[in-house]
Amino acid sequence: METTEHTLFVKMALDAWNTQASRADKLIKSLSNEALAQETAPGRNSGTYLVGHLTAVHDAMIPLLGLGDRLYPQLEEPFLKNPDKSGLEKPSIDDLRLYWNTVLAVLTNHFNGLRAEEWLSKHTSVSQEDFLKEPHRNKLNVLINKTNHLAYHLGQLAYLKK
Repeated sequence: METTEHTLFVKMALDAWNTQASRADKLIKSLSNEALAQETAPGRNSGTYLVGHLTAVHDAMIPLLGLGDRLYPQLEEPFLKNPDKSGLEKPSIDDLRLYWNTVLAVLTNHFNGLRAEEWLSKHTSVSQEDFLKEPHRNKLNVLINKTNHLAYHLGQLAYLKK
């Protein structure tokens, strides 16, 4: 595949990410703390939990893509390893909003600096040997999967909009 095709595919994936991240950011900013404290549906996750979950997932992308260390490793236990109603102490929604904004800014900065060829390189969870057998296990694939994940939870958060 030519470099121009690589650049085109990366641009399409980044445009999709930026669209979903922008939509989620706009929605989260529009929701009050009280609205975020509500369940998205009876017996389902709260908006606060989803903001923490998305922040933790995106924060984990930083080391997965080889861009540095997590900014908020303390979010893993309450938002990735345990359900909403686990009883674990969670940061305040104001802190989660700050973390969300910071993680998005850091990812945007890194994403803007990566060349197309870098997006097609292996992520840190795959060995070089496995990557040679399965070259689709690359950074761009991580971005595509996380974009879909974000869109899924954005759909849940939309139920909190009145």
